Amino acid sequence: MIDYRTADPKKLMEAIPYCRHLGIVAAVEGGSLLLTMPFAQHLIGNPVLPALHGGVIGSLLETAAIAQVIFETRGARLPKPVDITVDYLRSGRAVDSYARARIARQGKRVVNVHAEMWQEDEAKPVANLRGHFLIS
Repeated sequence: MIDYRTADPKKLMEAIPYCRHLGIVAAVEGGSLLLTMPFAQHLIGNPVLPALHGGVIGSLLETAAIAQVIFETRGARLPKPVDITVDYLRSGRAVDSYARARIARQGKRVVNVHAEMWQEDEAKPVANLRGHFLIS
């Protein structure tokens, strides 16, 4: 069992099988987590373009949001999604992807998180996430 209060973000990503499948790596940068998902052929959803699968993009964003909540709150329990909205803004190309999240508002039981995914230029997001997570 993982103690989320003291978990190293890198080890946390390695402990989650789906994160290992996606190749997600976490690093602390400027007081927040930066998640990197190196491109791999199995992440393609549309081979004609080629473009990343929408579920892969959504998973990276949700992982960024949950990991940031764990990192900031040091909660003893894993945050549980209440609702999540993903806005797909452009196709995810066959290159490395990055995601960062921030807590927009935190209550006693629920936290509101915004996350953003980009590829080569952080100013040109591929997708955004807005979500509420139960923390107690």
